[in-house]
Amino acid sequence: MNDVIEIKRDGNIAEIILNRKEAYNAFNLEMVTLLAKHLSNMAVDNAVRGIILTGNGHSFCAGGDLKWVVTSSEKPGHSFRTLASQFHLAVTEIRRMKKPVVAALNGIAAGGGFSLALACDFRIMEKSATFKQAYTANGLSIDGGGTFTLPRIVGSARALEIAAFDAPISAKQALEWGLATKVVENGASLEESVMLLRQLAAKSSLFSFGWSKRLINDSFNNSFESHIEWEREGLSDCSESADGQEGLKAFNEKRRPSFLF
Repeated sequence: MNDVIEIKRDGNIAEIILNRKEAYNAFNLEMVTLLAKHLSNMAVDNAVRGIILTGNGHSFCAGGDLKWVVTSSEKPGHSFRTLASQFHLAVTEIRRMKKPVVAALNGIAAGGGFSLALACDFRIMEKSATFKQAYTANGLSIDGGGTFTLPRIVGSARALEIAAFDAPISAKQALEWGLATKVVENGASLEESVMLLRQLAAKSSLFSFGWSKRLINDSFNNSFESHIEWEREGLSDCSESADGQEGLKAFNEKRRPSFLF
């Protein structure tokens, strides 16, 4: 276990805990490099079937560590370029892996923490947790895929409003805008995230989830004709997988399928 990232296992569910409590779990180069590495390893680890990302203490993640940037011997542009390269590896791993990734939001998610949460497939938010875009208030532009994911969730007009005015977003507002999957009592985000993954396993095949995630994410970049060809490829691939065979057999036998998880 490394001090800045803590890994726990709950059966086939992996918990990644951002562990710089004193800095509100803001990520420096060491933390975000380790985060990208752990996500990459978990993406190909067959023993891991779902991932929960959370923070230690009362914060999810305050984004990039600006103190690290301003005290660096390098120019800010160089420091941000280096930090963003590793951060973008991490969010890309989340977006491209075939496994479900849940953000258990135990407190504020600001700046890169906001973008990190938006990159996840599901967001379980505690009542006292908040989102804050935070970049523009510091004279910066949004990174971590935030300008890609945010308008796709809330629409371009609201995304620009969030970027321009940088008002904090409460858990209640986040749920209404579709930024949160579910709002729970304080202290319950981790338990609820585990429950969500267990429910997903009971109702859906991980193999078909992976295809659905990929198809939905790629739908914004493909033409209609090329996209439905990918849908045909996915349908064929799923039908010949172990879960697909089980699903078809269970349908024929009029019973609930038992998928691998």
